Amino acid sequence: MTRRGLLGGALAMGVLGGCSYPTDLGSTRTRVKYWHFLGASDGIIMNEMVGAFAKANPDLFVEENVLAWGEPYYTKIAMAGSGGRSPDLATFHLARLPGIGPGQILDPINVDLLAENGLRPEDFSPPIWERAHIDGVLYAVPFDAHPMVQYYNTDLTEKAGLLGTDGRLAPTEGEEGLLEALRKAKEVTGGRPPLVFDALGLGTVGPWRVWWSLYPQSGGTLLSRDGSQITIDDDKALQALRFMRRLGEEGLCDPNTDYGASVAAFQNGEAAFLWNGDWETTTFKLAKMPFSMARFPAVFGSGSAQADCHVFVLPHQRERDPEVEKATYRFIAALVKNSADWAVAGHVPAHLPTLERPEYLALQPQSEYRSVITEVALDPQVWFAGSASRLWIDFGACFSTVIAGSRSPEQGLAEAKAALGRLMSAPNPFPEAGR
Repeated sequence: MTRRGLLGGALAMGVLGGCSYPTDLGSTRTRVKYWHFLGASDGIIMNEMVGAFAKANPDLFVEENVLAWGEPYYTKIAMAGSGGRSPDLATFHLARLPGIGPGQILDPINVDLLAENGLRPEDFSPPIWERAHIDGVLYAVPFDAHPMVQYYNTDLTEKAGLLGTDGRLAPTEGEEGLLEALRKAKEVTGGRPPLVFDALGLGTVGPWRVWWSLYPQSGGTLLSRDGSQITIDDDKALQALRFMRRLGEEGLCDPNTDYGASVAAFQNGEAAFLWNGDWETTTFKLAKMPFSMARFPAVFGSGSAQADCHVFVLPHQRERDPEVEKATYRFIAALVKNSADWAVAGHVPAHLPTLERPEYLALQPQSEYRSVITEVALDPQVWFAGSASRLWIDFGACFSTVIAGSRSPEQGLAEAKAALGRLMSAPNPFPEAGR
C-alpha cells in the first residue's frame, strides 16, 4: 500500500469520519480549533507535533479536526468561511489560495503577530512567501514545499555505475545525459523500463507534474501574471513533451503504470528510478528497501521541479477572540519553527533557518534535495489550479496519451491548450476578494 492509501493508526477514524479530538470541555485553557486534511504518516507526525505543543504550552488547548483530503475539504472550508463559523486555523495547499476567496472566505495574516512570535519574511523561501500574498496582502504562512523528486534504488544504480564515490547519484547534464543514465539502468533491470511514474489511469496527474517540472526549466510559463492570458511557449512546451514521448518510445519509462503500480514497481526493485512527490519517503523506509532521493533532474536549464506547499490559513470569522488569535499565532510559530520534525515524512521546510539545523541535516535522504526550496515550479494563481484540480487532471489526460504514443506532442499540446481555454472561460465558483 502507498502512503496515500494507508491511513495511519489512530488517525484513521478521524480522517474517514471527519472527527475531532477531545475538546477538553470545561477547561479554563484557551482553545484553538484547527482543521487539516493530513492522513497517513503526515497525519501521525502532525498529531505528535500538536501533542508536543500542548506539553510545552499547558495554558492552551488545540482541538485537532481531521477531514477528508481533496475537494471535499476545500468545499467545507469555503462553506464555513462564507458563513463566518470557521475554525481558528486550517492547513491549506498554497496553489488553492487564489481560488478560495481571499478577503471573504479567508482572512489576512497579521504580520505583526507573526513577528511577535519570531517569524519574519526573510525566514521563508522567497518564491513561496511571495505566492502567499494576493494583491499584496499575506493570506498564508508557508510550512513546507512538497516537490517532485527523483527516488533511486541504490543497488540498481550502483550496478549501473551511476553513483559517485560518495554513494550519491551522480547528477546528469541535459537531455542526453539523463537518457544515457536511464539506458544504463535499463541494462541492469533486464530490459524493463528503468523509470516509473504515475503515467496512466482515471484522473492521473503524473504527466502534468512531470511536464510542469520540465517545461519551466527552460523559462516556460502557462498564464500571464493576472491569469487572463495563455502564455504557453509552443517551442518550449513541445520540447518537454517530445522528451516525455521519447521516454515512452525507447522503453525508458513505463507509460502503462498508474500511481499505485509505479510505487509498487519501484518498491519491488523492478525499476531503478521513480519520479514522484517527496511524500512516499515513509513507504520505502518502512519497506526497508535500498533507496535514496535526489532533486528532479535538470534537463532544460534550471533545476526547477513541480511543487505545491502546505500553508496555514485563517478561515473567515466575523469576530476573532483576541486571546484565541494570540494563541493561534503561538501555535503557528511552534509548528513552523519545529518543521524539522515535519520533514521526517519527506517535505522540505519553507522556513529557511530550519534547513541549516543539525537535526534536519541529519535526516537522510530527506535533506538531500533541500536546495529545491528556492526553485519550486508553482501553479499559476488561478482558481482552477492546485492539488487535485481540473487543471492537473485535464493536462494529465492530454499528456498521458503523448507518453504512450497514441497522440503526437503537437496534438497533446493543442488539446491541453483547448482544455485550458475552457477552464479560463468557466465562472469562478468562489467569491472573489473583497466581494
